[in-house]
Amino acid sequence: MAQMNMIEAIRSGLDVVMDKDPGVVILGEDVGYFGGVFRCTDGLQRKYGEHRVIDAPIAEGGIIGAAIGMGVNGLRPVAEIQFADYIYPGFDQVVSELARLRYRSAGEFFSPVTIRTPCGGGIRGGQTHSQSPEAIFAHISGIKTVMPSNPYDAKGMLISAIESDDPVVFFEPKRIYNGPFDGDPDKPAVPWTSHPKGEVPEGYYTVPLGSAEVVQSGEELTIVTYGTLVHVAQAAAEATGVDAEVIDVRSIFPLDTGTLSDSVRKTGRCLVAHEATRFAGYGAELAARIQKDCFYHLEAPIGRVAGWDTPYPHAFEWQYFPGKKRMMAGIRKMMEEA
Repeated sequence: MAQMNMIEAIRSGLDVVMDKDPGVVILGEDVGYFGGVFRCTDGLQRKYGEHRVIDAPIAEGGIIGAAIGMGVNGLRPVAEIQFADYIYPGFDQVVSELARLRYRSAGEFFSPVTIRTPCGGGIRGGQTHSQSPEAIFAHISGIKTVMPSNPYDAKGMLISAIESDDPVVFFEPKRIYNGPFDGDPDKPAVPWTSHPKGEVPEGYYTVPLGSAEVVQSGEELTIVTYGTLVHVAQAAAEATGVDAEVIDVRSIFPLDTGTLSDSVRKTGRCLVAHEATRFAGYGAELAARIQKDCFYHLEAPIGRVAGWDTPYPHAFEWQYFPGKKRMMAGIRKMMEEA
């Protein structure tokens, strides 16, 4: 075991699968010589060569399209999109080609592409470097969508994604890449207390896709969330004194509805939280599933805490982000509901 932050865990996961399988290749903008804008691929081109860690032009449609072709022809490509905000020029390749390939070929062809991309706020990048588009990709039949919240899951889920024969969009919350984001001293305090750096096995292991995790047990309220807000939820629950059960969804799709439903049936109350905008966000699907499965066990309406229904603002990042104070308010409101 080693102490790793999420960047180190992702790099370790890539290293492990590249060493294990010569068919695994990485391609993307600045992934080779530069080691990636967040250094997730640092050193891998020196170790495995330019034919396996490929610096691509600034053309996201070309990166994803090339990855699809590589996958059809027997490789296991890992395409890095530098920011989730940049994935839209390649969106048609994901929707019209990658997601539909197995179905439209009646199972004759498949392309095991993993698309890695950092998402969410944390670098004051504003509306062009801070989006969380997981709900869009969860809506596309034919691909899996995941978002880990800690280094252990990041490495294990990445290995599972690369080894899966299904295409996977792998979102990485950049706010917890290196550990807690302290922000400007004049801004609100850090919105969580737990440190995302943790123990990670140095060798091969997997975390299955399609499974949620109960990261904190409780009896009074269930908080269903993922990514950075897992840490915010834990800190907010502690600050309010509410005995909350915190569930990390981890796998956006396929969704582990059983773990969510079991918890809400026990607590009778549910708060859903995510960083993306509230309207038509992924939290709406979570609330609908829980409402259907747990209707007769609910003691209050399902609550939601989310980002504003606006583009991600440069100047008001801390206000946009659902931090500890907003999460605490959501928890208290849930406990007051009859």
